[in-house]
Amino acid sequence: MPASGAALLLEAPLAVPPGAGISASFDGRGAAHLAGCACCTGRSAAAQALDQLFQARVRNAGAWFDCVLAVTTTDSGRAQLHLALAEDSLTRARFRPA
Repeated sequence: MPASGAALLLEAPLAVPPGAGISASFDGRGAAHLAGCACCTGRSAAAQALDQLFQARVRNAGAWFDCVLAVTTTDSGRAQLHLALAEDSLTRARFRPA
């Protein structure tokens, strides 16, 4: 369970524990970088999962959180998360790595 004031971001297939509060998951097995420019291709699963957390916070859909506990299980999941935090403009605007 994340600490009070934290949201939970999990790499699939990890299951969100009951009572975890605001949470999202992503599939880290996909490509960390899609071919083409950002306006022509979809965003990574990690960036989309972080969007879900941001939208939940904005919509007051759960307890307030001021940090995200990210749990990854694979190197590709970690790479996808780091890439989203480093290169995805929306993710960079909304989240800062610790």
